[in-house]
Amino acid sequence: MSTFQPAPLAPLAPLAILALACAHAVAQPTQTITITGSSAANSAGVAGFGDVPLSRSPFSATVIGARQLADAGISSLADITRLDAGLTDAYNAPGYWGQVAVRGFTLDNRFNFRRDGLPVNAETVLPTGNKSGLELFKGTSGIQAGTSAPGGLLNLVVKRPTSKPLTSAGIEWVEPGTWTVDADLSRRAGPLGWRLNASATRLDPATRNSRGRSHLLAAAGEVALGGDALLEVEIERSHQSQPSTPGFSLLGSRLPSPDSIDPTLNLNNQAWSLPVVFDGTTGSVRWTQPLAGGVQMVAHLMQQRLRTDDRIAFPYGCDAEGDYSVYCSDGRFDYYDFRSEGERRTTTAADLSLAGRAVLGGLTHHWSTGVLATRHEARFNRQAFNYVGTGTIDGLAVVPPDPTLTDENTNRDERSLEWRLQDRLMLTADWQLWAGLRHTRIQRESVRTNGSRPTDYAQSFTTPWLALSWQATPALMAYASAGQGVESEVAPNRARYTNAGQALPSLKSRQIEAGLKHRGDTLSWQLAWFDIQRPLWSDIRTSTGLPTDDCSDALPCTRRADGSARHRGLEAEAEWRAGALSLRGSALWLTARREGSADAARNGLRPTNVPAQSVKLQAAWNVADVPGLALLAFGSHEGERMVLPDNRVATDGWTRIDLGLRYAQTVAGTQWVWRAGVDNVADERAWKEAPFQFGHAYLYPLAPRTWRLALNVTL
Repeated sequence: MSTFQPAPLAPLAPLAILALACAHAVAQPTQTITITGSSAANSAGVAGFGDVPLSRSPFSATVIGARQLADAGISSLADITRLDAGLTDAYNAPGYWGQVAVRGFTLDNRFNFRRDGLPVNAETVLPTGNKSGLELFKGTSGIQAGTSAPGGLLNLVVKRPTSKPLTSAGIEWVEPGTWTVDADLSRRAGPLGWRLNASATRLDPATRNSRGRSHLLAAAGEVALGGDALLEVEIERSHQSQPSTPGFSLLGSRLPSPDSIDPTLNLNNQAWSLPVVFDGTTGSVRWTQPLAGGVQMVAHLMQQRLRTDDRIAFPYGCDAEGDYSVYCSDGRFDYYDFRSEGERRTTTAADLSLAGRAVLGGLTHHWSTGVLATRHEARFNRQAFNYVGTGTIDGLAVVPPDPTLTDENTNRDERSLEWRLQDRLMLTADWQLWAGLRHTRIQRESVRTNGSRPTDYAQSFTTPWLALSWQATPALMAYASAGQGVESEVAPNRARYTNAGQALPSLKSRQIEAGLKHRGDTLSWQLAWFDIQRPLWSDIRTSTGLPTDDCSDALPCTRRADGSARHRGLEAEAEWRAGALSLRGSALWLTARREGSADAARNGLRPTNVPAQSVKLQAAWNVADVPGLALLAFGSHEGERMVLPDNRVATDGWTRIDLGLRYAQTVAGTQWVWRAGVDNVADERAWKEAPFQFGHAYLYPLAPRTWRLALNVTL
């Protein structure tokens, strides 16, 4: 088995950047580098309460700016888990779409993602090159979304035309051979403004057999219509083609040592392996119009069109030992040729909202109301999932392809209409009451690609949210909140279910939260305690009344609710700024357990792939002797994760340290920003995550030590 070796010139990278920095030390620095996060005085539009600063909002949220992502060397959503303890990996396969968990619950890629506040499908690689920031709302999301998994919502904010002319270009190298070039242009001419973002990437990561390419082209424009009215349009086109990387697994009942596995090995390494291809086009139009009485109207329309070719030489299970949840005890596994080509997903959303301020009964109300109509369509072709032979974890096995289309897929349609009302009521100068209510009606249909197993059902539900906040001092706020979220389970459509073809009831998750927030000139911090209960579904064996993983026509089941997942925890965040040094840290202590199952043996078990503790740290030190130079450090620690649902096996916790530097200078009116970094400085070997997906336990290693360099020039 080969081992990873850093590029020969990689250790010289920081020295090269420092030499350039010293050569231009006489240039004037552009800015002091600070570490900022959710306790800064910014706002999160995804929460639905306008521009209220997060430090005065009765909920937990994080805003991550484009510069923070660049300083940390983050170019994909899968890596944002490095910046906030509330986010953890949840099946982040390299080369595939990313999945993250918030407060231990995996976000649903179909329903928990937003783009400028409108629903977007994240079953693709969502580009970040034309995004000015990411907003993360934590907790149940009943007032922000009709249906969604608990945990939170992730909103991508599109870059818009700047107030001053902008001409910027950049180049980045990531070991061993990934190169990215990008450009960012913005201009104004009277009432018109426009912005153009473009990038192209040659993907050559440390993981072998993973070369690919991606590109992005995005444009945004706006026109001031007079009287503060504004019309905004934007469109983006993205493409990525890259082989994905499957996970390793348990060897029988044994957890392999991460030191025994080459983290650069890709088991999707057959000569016939094809890349996963993601193509996406998304565009939107937004009209903002002030009305009489200080009321503001916003009409927003967006459509997203995705096309995917999903292909992989897929390791799955061990037929020789009769266990399909793990690999064989001797390191072998079953290989499958999986292909689902020409997948098409379309999301269309239209939102109309009104917001204003009113005084009723001597009390001031900051209110908003709106209606959101959304349509999701998913169209597929027949797919291949064919056994082609036996592989081995050393990656040396060679098996033949079998692209025969042997299995049906499922086409899906969903239409939803959501009415919402929110109010921020000023009870006194220090006390505020926050309330929200959303009523949703959904219509869902599905059918196999051969016309079999059709389902069709409609549901309506209402989700409330209520919070009370007290501004104890100008710097300290306390709050308490309670809210609901809702998920709608797909109706069973196989004869093995006694309730086949019947719509299942929607199940509501519930959260209570209490917190403190302090914002000062030097130190800002916040604490949040939460308790979330989410109903769980199980297949209940008709003959025993107990949940089972083995339904059949001979042994039928009923699909119904079976207890709940309860996640209780404490989140802490702090930022400290003193002179040249700034620090930011976040921590999550989580107790996640199964409760109320008809099978007593399942109660008290922890969910798979969810660490009980997570700590994320960032630091920046501005070097006084070299104006414009900042040294950066990032630390991540996560506790053990359960690998199997019965909790028999767990991975060890791990700690990773990343270092970097940022040098900003201005020469003849041109700003130069140099960045260098090394991720996983100690070349730590550990199992980063252990997702249990598709009835199988997977293991993903920490990426090896990786060097990166970047330069951005702004005129």
